[in-house]
Amino acid sequence: MSTVKDILKSERPRERLLQNGVEKLNNEDLLSILIKTGTYQKNVKDLSLELLNKYGSFPNLKYMTIESLKQIKGIGEVKAMELVAALEFGKRIFLEKDTHTKKRLGSAKDIWNNTKYLFYDKKQEYFYALYFNNKQELINSKILFIGTINKSIVHPREIFKEAYLLSASSIVCIHNHPSGDTTPSLEDINFTKSIYEIGKLQGIPVIDHIIVSNNSYYSFYENKEIFLS
Repeated sequence: MSTVKDILKSERPRERLLQNGVEKLNNEDLLSILIKTGTYQKNVKDLSLELLNKYGSFPNLKYMTIESLKQIKGIGEVKAMELVAALEFGKRIFLEKDTHTKKRLGSAKDIWNNTKYLFYDKKQEYFYALYFNNKQELINSKILFIGTINKSIVHPREIFKEAYLLSASSIVCIHNHPSGDTTPSLEDINFTKSIYEIGKLQGIPVIDHIIVSNNSYYSFYENKEIFLS
């Protein structure tokens, strides 16, 4: 049996952070601070090392879930929730863009680069509508649907209702394919044709529908499947 008291004070993660700064801590130490305490049988550093070994590599910690963490003896539901929350918090700080100033997004690539954090590593389809003013500046984005891995259903009414509330000049729809293949499905194609025609009638054009993955995107506009007058 080893406890945190058995670790030399100079080697304890919190003491090392205060003395040397957070940048000098290794992955095991960072995890130890998040986990806080060990168990009667193993100290917090041992528990952190076990967690790292379970996931195989540090990058794989992004796949932590409450249920998988609870399988590690010494990590209960509360600790699991704290770790998952810390992971999500860090992801948002790193990936999210500044939403306080309007950004001009003039191409599908610009839109993909500025919104990819919304879809990163998602296991289901997430559908967003992006609303722009007449300068092609992003006014707002709204999530309209979270679906299964192979099915997405969005009613056009929800897309255009928000556009009227925001006095938007144009709309871009964007959703992910969790498989990583951004090729449009028949459902995607038919849906795009439908909302494109509705947009023309409503006077708020749908100027693109973009399908994204972690590493690529497909733009209906760039592939000449949406024509702007």
